Amino acid sequence: MAATAERVVVVGAGHAAAQLCASLVASSWTNHLTMIGDEPILPYHRPPLSKARLQCVTSDGEPTEQLIRPETFYREHGVRHLAGVKVTAIDRAARQLILSGEPRILDYDTLVLATGSLHLRPPLPGIDHERVHTLRTAAEAASVRRRLSGARSVAVIGAGFIGLEASASLRQAGLEVTVLERGERPLARVTSPVVSEFFTGLHRGHGVELRFGAGVTAIHDRPDGVRVELADSAPLDADLVVLGAGGIANDALARAAGLAVSDPPSGGVLVDACQRTDDPHVLAIGDCCNRANELYGGHRMRLESVQNANDQAKVAAATIAGLPRPAAVMPWFWSDQYDVKLQIAGLSAGYDRCVLRGRPEPGTAFSVWYFRDRRLLAVDAVNDPRAYALAGKLIPRRLSPDPALVADTAVAPRDLLRSAEENVA
Repeated sequence: MAATAERVVVVGAGHAAAQLCASLVASSWTNHLTMIGDEPILPYHRPPLSKARLQCVTSDGEPTEQLIRPETFYREHGVRHLAGVKVTAIDRAARQLILSGEPRILDYDTLVLATGSLHLRPPLPGIDHERVHTLRTAAEAASVRRRLSGARSVAVIGAGFIGLEASASLRQAGLEVTVLERGERPLARVTSPVVSEFFTGLHRGHGVELRFGAGVTAIHDRPDGVRVELADSAPLDADLVVLGAGGIANDALARAAGLAVSDPPSGGVLVDACQRTDDPHVLAIGDCCNRANELYGGHRMRLESVQNANDQAKVAAATIAGLPRPAAVMPWFWSDQYDVKLQIAGLSAGYDRCVLRGRPEPGTAFSVWYFRDRRLLAVDAVNDPRAYALAGKLIPRRLSPDPALVADTAVAPRDLLRSAEENVA
């Protein structure tokens, strides 16, 4: 991709788009830069939408979302922001975007897709009821907040990150919360049974009812609420429903334009190590794209995290500036629930050994270490920032401590690091 591309257009206005703008500015970019968002607001921090933002109910109206960068940043650096505008099509031959608002057509030299992901709405009867909510945008979180003043109970569908974070926030707001999970444990797609058991106990200890093996079949209207029909048990009445049933790549625009896209369930626009698609004038970053990760055997994956969005935006900015710098970065995630912080370094999929460091009890710090063929894949750290920081030093360097030493809490983190380095030497 030439460094002389004059008109860069970013479709999307989330974390990835904000970081791309910041990285281009930092590289002394002086050409045209336009960011298009379908929300009427500059890029803002999205993780709080399922956490503290659900409890922000004030007598003075809706709270103001926390912007990633202030309005002055975009204005002073000449970043044009088209707010509340939807891109309806990409004309790759003409290098033009077709928009829902003004202007109707926008030219580009380089297009960056940062369209993010969509919260999944299972194809159930009644799923579009006005009292069934997702938490992808500030407007959707505000809709939930407006319901809270007259609500006593909520059904949360899904026990992944979003579902559990929302459950904790709503429980702390005083609601009766029931979590409906069709699987047999929470966080099953991202962690081990020992961590799942800890979070099950955490939520039940705060008065949340968790039902596993609970398949939702329909949602019906009832006076001032909804009735959630279940496959194998009596229906559940609630004042509102919050969906935490997972996410899907927001890649429809790319598919319609004929760009190479991964098949479901992963989905996502296929990119190379420099975030380039199969069109030399189009890049993709963040939740909407699918990229190989060299730390995990070069397997393609689509990740949904702020860290991933920011890292890929930096790579894309370097590519646009004519200084492509592929980077193999370690995925990491976090989740705040009540007074517990879960930090995940790496990806545990495919582990054959799980090592517990510490005791998974309320009020304690512990971590779970995942190995395959004695190679460290990932670490789940619960209120344990030292374990998380250590994992951040080990995994990117492909260093693996002795599992027996990991299990011994008398062995200090610095000694674990030293032993891993000595094993390589």
